[in-house]
Amino acid sequence: MIVKCGLIQLATAPFDADTSLEDIKEANFVKHETMIRKAGEMGVQIVCLQELFMAPYFAAEQKTKWYGLTENIPGPTTERFALLAKELNMVLILPMFERSLKGIYYNTAAVIDADGTYLGKYRKNHIPHALPGFWEKFYFRPGNLGYPAFETKYAKIGVYICYDRHFPEAARALALNGAEIIFNPSATIAGFREHLWKIEQPAHAIANGVFIAPINRVGEEQPWKTGNFFGTSYFVDPFGKIIVEGTRDQDELVVADLDLDEVTSARDTWQFFRDRRPETYEMLVKL
Repeated sequence: MIVKCGLIQLATAPFDADTSLEDIKEANFVKHETMIRKAGEMGVQIVCLQELFMAPYFAAEQKTKWYGLTENIPGPTTERFALLAKELNMVLILPMFERSLKGIYYNTAAVIDADGTYLGKYRKNHIPHALPGFWEKFYFRPGNLGYPAFETKYAKIGVYICYDRHFPEAARALALNGAEIIFNPSATIAGFREHLWKIEQPAHAIANGVFIAPINRVGEEQPWKTGNFFGTSYFVDPFGKIIVEGTRDQDELVVADLDLDEVTSARDTWQFFRDRRPETYEMLVKL
């Protein structure tokens, strides 16, 4: 079975100190909606947006004003994009800044099925707070929903967000829960991270017999200038081969046809799931 998937990598819409949060959100919504419609014209069936797509990567600083971007999930944004998903007969993955309660916020991805049905959400489990310009613990509580896989019209999919990809247990849990395609919306800057960008995810794809699709935003965001978000979103197949890759520094819709039969083929070849020994891994959750 072939599923046509798309990844949207974009530079944040321009803003300045006087731009309201609502105007920031709306400008980025419009940019993404335009690209989603382009994907629809190409027959794309599943589209994933980049991490915190409604705004710049505000975790470059620690200011409470950005809490104003939070909203409930489901809520206004999922309702808005659900109409678009239904219109285009397209599954949408929406990485957002979720408000669970006042003062309790998560870095979350909502999943909308092709008929506009809200299927559920994934909350980012691993929260970085050590690198200059990545102060996420100021904003996000660690996720508490595990690693759900979502049965969409076209495929069973999973999501983990950015920093989650450094933890192989996350990819394994999603695959064991049935995910055939794992999407990884990210905000990653150039430097040593670029080296890891092309190593970790193909390794996870091989180890778990799944397609993985990392998405990265584009450009150097003002006023922080923490580094260049370098794009190069890509799809990697269950054998670890990068099959389609986006440009390094440009807005782009990255599209690939994924043959889900390759998941079965890879697992029948390697049999990692058959040969794994969970009873010997107890120390992994004790140390």
